[in-house]
Amino acid sequence: MPKHGKNYNNKVAKLESGVQYTLEEGVEKLLASSYVKFDETVDIAMKLGVDPRHADQMVRSSVVLPNGTGKVTRVLVFAKGEKEAEAKEAGADFVGGDDLVDKIKEGWTEFDKTVATPDMMGTVGKIGRILGPRNLMPNAKLGTVTFDLASVIKDIKGGKVDFRVDKSGIIHAGLGKVSFGQEKLVENLMVFVDKIIQLKPSSSKGIYLKSVTITSTMGPGIKLDPISLRAAVK
Repeated sequence: MPKHGKNYNNKVAKLESGVQYTLEEGVEKLLASSYVKFDETVDIAMKLGVDPRHADQMVRSSVVLPNGTGKVTRVLVFAKGEKEAEAKEAGADFVGGDDLVDKIKEGWTEFDKTVATPDMMGTVGKIGRILGPRNLMPNAKLGTVTFDLASVIKDIKGGKVDFRVDKSGIIHAGLGKVSFGQEKLVENLMVFVDKIIQLKPSSSKGIYLKSVTITSTMGPGIKLDPISLRAAVK
């Protein structure tokens, strides 16, 4: 079992054992539990009542957070001709085709998101084995295979978060920074949770939101009450 320092243990001691908090209470506790000097990321972990082994119970999508993520996202775009110029104008960090493919084949992966126009997917497919395991492959279902480059790049730069339920039925995502404060974090969390609820598979039976935990990078996990959370979102 991992050992924690004095500061961490002091913060945990102030939390009530076994208590599930409302969203506002949980964020307040999270902010009060931050004790480090750097700006921590705020993460959420949601255990869903789904079996991702079945295709019809796979929960996967993306959402644009109203207050962004607080993270600088480097966007790479595979495009050519007029679309290459559009991507550059929209703020893409890297734009190209075969030149980028060759660079990535050599081991370069200093980017966070990839976008491609449909006519470039044949080129991108050459490095699918490199991008795929790193979750960097453009995906039409996530809106990253498109001719509407300006809109997609704007969303990514503005705080678009991609998510996918893992094999244990859990969704993890970073939804902001401690420096955002109470109001902005609550707004981001509500938008994210609302999106997850909207995506409930029709084949999922029983309790859908089984557990919800928020935490900062170095802080303790704060359990939220799924029932009050669902009510708050509505």
